[in-house]
Amino acid sequence: MERVFSGNDEMRDHIVGVASKIFAHFGFRKATMDEIASATRKGKSSIYYYFSSKEEIFKAVVEKEASELKRELHKEISRYDDPTDKLKSYILMRMKKLKKVTNFYSTLKSDYLSHLEFADRVRKKFDEEEIEVVRGILQGGVDNGNFELEDSYLGAVAIVTAMKGLEIPLIITDDNGNLEERLDNLIRFLFYGLIKRK
Repeated sequence: MERVFSGNDEMRDHIVGVASKIFAHFGFRKATMDEIASATRKGKSSIYYYFSSKEEIFKAVVEKEASELKRELHKEISRYDDPTDKLKSYILMRMKKLKKVTNFYSTLKSDYLSHLEFADRVRKKFDEEEIEVVRGILQGGVDNGNFELEDSYLGAVAIVTAMKGLEIPLIITDDNGNLEERLDNLIRFLFYGLIKRK
């Protein structure tokens, strides 16, 4: 059945957009329904008409940010045919964009959010999807002779694990704005053992 969009959808989107800034600023724990209601210029009862709890709003915020991140990453890698360029652009864009989806990133990383019912599902889904994207890029490189790799799935797990381990040193401590240069060095190091030398 096709979904019909209404004023309710617009108001929900508005609440999610406003709440995302409040959660990003205060964090999930400190943000309140009163602040969200005030920022949307609605009464708290109006917010509860669209969302049953602060957790439900946060879930909608996280899902929206996750969807935006995935869309941006797919758009980026679709610009390239060469698997080497695809992988380089994926890693670079992922690290740049992850810093901007604050609420989604905190759901992936913060232990204090693990009590939220949906947090583990979000983490698991993102991990699985990311491994599959990287596996597809690696397998494309193997198929066209660019990469030497016995198991594209294990290769993808290794790359995704490495990216996750480098998020804090590369993203959080990127005070000098040299993320691109640091990532470029990392990618060259990664590719040294991956690209088939002719």
